[in-house]
Amino acid sequence: MEKTPDELYQERLRRIEAAIHLQVPDRVPFFPRLGFFAAKYAGLTPGEAILNSDKWLSANKQAIVALQPDMYSVMINPGRSWEAVDCKQMLWPGHGGPVNSSYQFVAGEYMKADEYDAFLADPTDFLIRSYLPRIFGTLEPFQKLPSLQGLFVHGHNGARNSAVFTSPEMLRAFESLYKAGIEAAKYTEGLATLGRELHGLGFPGAFAGPLMFAPFDIVASMLRGMQGIMMDMYRQPDKLLELMDRISPVQLKDGIANTRKTESISAIYIPLHYGADGFMSAKQFETFYWPGLKKLMLGLIDAGLTPCPFLEGDFASRLHYFADLPKGKAVLYFDSTDLVKAKEIVGDRACIAGNMPLTLLQSGTPDQIREYSKKLIDVVGKGGGFIMTSRGGMDDSDPGLVKVWADFTKEYGVY
Repeated sequence: MEKTPDELYQERLRRIEAAIHLQVPDRVPFFPRLGFFAAKYAGLTPGEAILNSDKWLSANKQAIVALQPDMYSVMINPGRSWEAVDCKQMLWPGHGGPVNSSYQFVAGEYMKADEYDAFLADPTDFLIRSYLPRIFGTLEPFQKLPSLQGLFVHGHNGARNSAVFTSPEMLRAFESLYKAGIEAAKYTEGLATLGRELHGLGFPGAFAGPLMFAPFDIVASMLRGMQGIMMDMYRQPDKLLELMDRISPVQLKDGIANTRKTESISAIYIPLHYGADGFMSAKQFETFYWPGLKKLMLGLIDAGLTPCPFLEGDFASRLHYFADLPKGKAVLYFDSTDLVKAKEIVGDRACIAGNMPLTLLQSGTPDQIREYSKKLIDVVGKGGGFIMTSRGGMDDSDPGLVKVWADFTKEYGVY
């Protein structure tokens, strides 16, 4: 007898939770990170998909139903909102990049080297009057706002400063925020509808809350830029550490508060941008990177959530740090790290996910796909605690090869 969607949902949920908790499921869970693959699968360019949320969400549904994964993740696609505020931090398909490309983050010093004190003294004031005008073109007028701290100190007399809001440029700035908000609300509603539809078809969602980041990565990516933070580790390490300490609890509290309370997998995705081997020394990793990341992960675990850091690049020399995590409470999602080595060092502490090469999914052969998958299942999947997935989003992957990968994992990955 054919299984009902609810039976399939519960079966997939048990399969994934068993892998996360280092138990042996009925088979290896299959989790394709679709990215813009979903758009191309449905015959859309990324440029078309990013500006039409209805088509984008429909494309994801088509790809998920076709591949029958054990869990899914829909890449956030806020093109219209970025467009409304003239976002300077991102290039996206058709806006700074070719229509068939993916996203590209624009690194920069959005907080200057001499602005640590201003941030630490009044983070809200700095973010509104200095940071936002630098990353959103339509909000440049916010630089002319009076000090928010001054408004508070002067109480009702601060109302005299409200004349600044009458300028046409300030009005346009607020109108752009309203337009971005309308687009964001529309997309959020559509995403929630898609989630309900996929739940009704038997598919659990992979991630239960917003993206989170290691505190170092927040400062490096969003504020100081790679060059800036590299200099700060030498020139003003105490200020850097103080800023990360200030950011960390705020992010954790906000992330937990915005976690969806559903029966889907309670994982939180944490892309690790700067922690890989070769970027910083082991001593620097121990000083600037690991303490904040560990505190974030343990905070999520204490809240009943499952941290899922994506270890971008090679973390071979850093693996032993993750062996300190509570057993069966995290998913370590690997990019290019040798998973055989990862299995040896952390396989008895955390679930391992990864790392089908995107090059194979783009231009390999079916036999190469099966051979690589077999190795992962035989070695990394031995004894459970393994989730089959790709090295990041599968933007340019060949649909036929992805189907080979999916079918082989489900057929050969049975325990």
